[in-house]
Amino acid sequence: MSDKPTTTPRKHYLDWLRVLGILIVFLYHSCRFFDADNGWHIKNAVTSGGLRQLMIFAEQWMMPLMIIISGASVFYALSTNKVAKFLKDRVLRLFVPLVVGIFSHSIWQIYLERTWKGEFAGSFWQFIPEYFKGMYGFGGNFAWMGVHLWYLEVLFVLSLILLPVFWLCKTKPGARVLGWIGKVLAVPGVVYLLALVLVPIVNISEEVPWGMQDFGGWSLTSYLWLFFIGFVLFSSDRLLERIRQFRWVSLALALLVGGVGFVLVVLRIDPTGTLGGFGAFLIDEHTDLGCWMWLLTLIGFAMQYLDFSTRFTEYGNEAVLPFYILHQPVLLTVGLFLIPLQIPMLLKWAIIMPVSFVIIVVLYEFVVRRFNVVRVLFGMKPRRRAVPAAAPQEAEVAKA
Repeated sequence: MSDKPTTTPRKHYLDWLRVLGILIVFLYHSCRFFDADNGWHIKNAVTSGGLRQLMIFAEQWMMPLMIIISGASVFYALSTNKVAKFLKDRVLRLFVPLVVGIFSHSIWQIYLERTWKGEFAGSFWQFIPEYFKGMYGFGGNFAWMGVHLWYLEVLFVLSLILLPVFWLCKTKPGARVLGWIGKVLAVPGVVYLLALVLVPIVNISEEVPWGMQDFGGWSLTSYLWLFFIGFVLFSSDRLLERIRQFRWVSLALALLVGGVGFVLVVLRIDPTGTLGGFGAFLIDEHTDLGCWMWLLTLIGFAMQYLDFSTRFTEYGNEAVLPFYILHQPVLLTVGLFLIPLQIPMLLKWAIIMPVSFVIIVVLYEFVVRRFNVVRVLFGMKPRRRAVPAAAPQEAEVAKA
């Protein structure tokens, strides 16, 4: 099997992973009202510690998966003679909706948080001047990262930082090096060793400001590495095929690392008295190791079972970015009305989640998708106007 970079045919399982990944993010945030963690804009009076454990499990691979997919997308989108086009696409798809979000629905989200917590009393319009006082996260209100749109900001910055490296990888010498790397990683078992690269990156990055794990449970340096690795993984057919073949091994390793680490943490077993240094390593690093195993598992099973296209994925793949942009402000708005009600927690979630989903889809379909100006503001490409088919004699004249 060739190690040359692959550009065709379209890998439909990436569309599935992208769509399902965003739906999982939506599901995750719909539960944030109720998990036992205070880091959310609006919280229910009663929270669940068990739910928090499920959320921690999702944080282990959720956003890393989205970053890996984004790295893969860069591999297919970038070519050495179209760097300007690539940069233009990054600006339109990431930077424009980020800026629009910072000065629109981010204001609404911060307003909801401040009023819910009793930190502001007044109308939304009265809050707008207050929004520009201080930086959010540092005692102020201005959401300089767009609240949940930090993901777009991170992708934009990482794209700029790694663009020279990506461009070099697309040159003939770089492609040969990339092909060699793919060939080495395709040796059975070698790709799993990349988990041992993630661990020190996470540990070292904790000592610097940009290493704070405040971005979906991970640091910017971790995302930088995952973004690059996403580019590398999808540069070799042989490597991808190996990931598909070893999907069950990946799943077994993910369950083993996660299970052992979880038991050691929950039971508070002294690692030096049980598994020695290896036990201590698992306690400290089972999340990082498990992340990589789950990523390989998800990619491998998607390749095996989801490499086909449907109307759902065609529609959803285009809707992914607007859905992501809309989902959190809609969830918070719906939650604002439901959370104060004296009804069971599970019933609140059972109402918030589907109602929010329907509102998001309706907004996308009837407000965003059909109007080119709004599409651009939400990071979508404008719709092309249909050109009427020319009559046969008109076509001949046109050729002449």
